[in-house]
Amino acid sequence: MGKYFGTDGVRGVAGADLTCELAMKIGRGAAAVLTGSTGHRPRILIGKDTRQSGDMLEAALTAGLCSVGADVESLGVLPTPAVAYLVRKYNADAGVVISASHNPMEFNGIKIFAGTGYKLPDEVENQIEEHIDNDCCNIKLMTGDQVGRMYRRDDGLQDYVDHLYESINGDLTGLNICIDCANGASAKVAQKLFPRLGAKCTFIGVDPDGANINKGVGSTHLDHLEKAVVAGGFDCGIAFDGDADRCLACDEKGREMDGDKIIALLSMGMKEKDRLDGDTAVVTVMSNLGFIKYMEAQGIHTERTAVGDRYVLENMRENGYAIGGEQSGHVILLHHATTGDGELTAGKLLKLLAESGKKMSQLNDIYAQYPQVLVNVVADAAQKAAYKEDEVLAGFIENEQQKLMGMGRVLVRVSGTEPKIRVMVEGQDLEAIDGCAKRIVEKINQRILKQ
Repeated sequence: MGKYFGTDGVRGVAGADLTCELAMKIGRGAAAVLTGSTGHRPRILIGKDTRQSGDMLEAALTAGLCSVGADVESLGVLPTPAVAYLVRKYNADAGVVISASHNPMEFNGIKIFAGTGYKLPDEVENQIEEHIDNDCCNIKLMTGDQVGRMYRRDDGLQDYVDHLYESINGDLTGLNICIDCANGASAKVAQKLFPRLGAKCTFIGVDPDGANINKGVGSTHLDHLEKAVVAGGFDCGIAFDGDADRCLACDEKGREMDGDKIIALLSMGMKEKDRLDGDTAVVTVMSNLGFIKYMEAQGIHTERTAVGDRYVLENMRENGYAIGGEQSGHVILLHHATTGDGELTAGKLLKLLAESGKKMSQLNDIYAQYPQVLVNVVADAAQKAAYKEDEVLAGFIENEQQKLMGMGRVLVRVSGTEPKIRVMVEGQDLEAIDGCAKRIVEKINQRILKQ
């Protein structure tokens, strides 16, 4: 991770951390780097989620891009994976998404896709950061007809829906689903896509007002959907996050289906159709041990990476694997997409359900999960840096791992997208892992947060 770019772009509280000035510098830096690499006047697509700050940041970012001679095509509100797809379809030089994904509305972010549809490599982000640190002083600002122009593009929504429909290639007739769009970027897409696939749909979280994205709805508040599914007698529920790059689900009993369960089901379906390249799924170190053991029993190898969909994707591309993702619901299906796509994932899962003739609860029982205790400790940038350098704390955590005596595991990490230190303890004995997590959190508070 760089100074500004984390594991998923630049993130922060809009107007405080992520200011208009910073957004303009990111635009100038990105345009300068792209101009140097392409040798022509760049075309940049911009999409955003439904946050109130999105318009402000888009205006600043657009000003920065145009001031260096790039043309901007504004796509309006669209999911992150839509921009990743459309940048290739429209032969643009880059695509930018203004979104903070699953975070509360006061946050926002800027992430950039190359013309290939993949996120920018580290070395390109580093070049942009150099321009930002130098206050973009070495960048030539254009005048006259060399200044970039901004255009509004309205065909992106339908082109993306058509792409998803063709990629899913399924008949969901007979399914009665409740779909939670988190008051985010998936709302218009989902309302076009899933009825077109034949499903009977009830939608919640489809009334964005600029302030209610992810607020009590979506994949970060699955209890809302779970209650709605049980009360309404639905076959299952689907939940997206604010920018629709992740998907979680629940069965007809209101029980959660996390990314591990979804990846296991889709991997098995792909293996049966000889579409599971390398008989491998790529996941992160957060994946449940129950998932790992099940996949091994089915003859499916699992590669485990550091947390972050970019690390999953790097492994998939390097080794030619077709599916990967995270427990949080990011699922990458490389036969169809270059990044995690919640609505594509949902369509593939629902297609599997329709073709199986089973209830979603039967699919959800594919394996038994090991208990996990997850605790998020709020920490600012300085506190996160102090955690990384604290040898006493590292030794304490290692000692707690040893206490589990091989019956569980401890994972403590700094979040790359939020001001948090995440503590995860997993094992067969819930009481033991709960106590372990509490002791680690208490020690972090003593060593890092109360200095």
